[in-house]
Amino acid sequence: MKVLIADDDEGIRLVLKKVIERAQGFEMVGEAGDGETALALFEKHKPQVVFLDVEMPGLDGIECAKRIADINPKTILIFATAHENYMQDAFEVYAFDYLVKPFKIDRIFQTLERIKQLLDGSNQNPLHEIIRREKGLNKLMITGKEGMSFIDMEDIFLIQRENRSTVIYTKNGRYVTSESLNDLEKRLDRVLFFRSHKSYIINLSLVHKIYPYGRWTYVIKLRTLLTRDKYEELKKIFML
Repeated sequence: MKVLIADDDEGIRLVLKKVIERAQGFEMVGEAGDGETALALFEKHKPQVVFLDVEMPGLDGIECAKRIADINPKTILIFATAHENYMQDAFEVYAFDYLVKPFKIDRIFQTLERIKQLLDGSNQNPLHEIIRREKGLNKLMITGKEGMSFIDMEDIFLIQRENRSTVIYTKNGRYVTSESLNDLEKRLDRVLFFRSHKSYIINLSLVHKIYPYGRWTYVIKLRTLLTRDKYEELKKIFML
């Protein structure tokens, strides 16, 4: 799989190059220190994967990504930048990943491994539904009738099924998506969220009280039903 790197930091280009050379199934075909050169190399070599910095001389990484996507929308775009505030712009061009510098070498290997899994069919999530949580960028991206929304995970207190849709309740409002609870559960932080019932996911950090409701069910302060089996599982989490 051919890879192109675009970053005005020569040291970062060297790090990425070394990792790609060690990763099986990937081949470096070019590197650039600015967006215009990167675009020219992309048109020449037609790589499947492109690593991009955001702030580069001339053509910036976001605009470069848009032009690459216009040429080949199937290109896997990975941003590697020191700036956290461009994340929403990056995912609006369906970036596969967003790495915040300084990042660990293992983190790059993980991204490359996920690319291989995606292309061999073992990961069925479309690119625009994949978002990584990195160094405080703890956001959930969902799609709905009004477009894409980026939700801070710590603001979510309840996710539940309503009228054949999934509704995410946050401190700032509610969001409706066609995604199933099962799909959302896979993308949530398992330390923070708990599937308390087949129709509910709750934020554990907001649980203050649990009390019995009948013989086999429990109620928490969020008024989410909790089965006995789930209650025992939840107790173990809090006792760790």
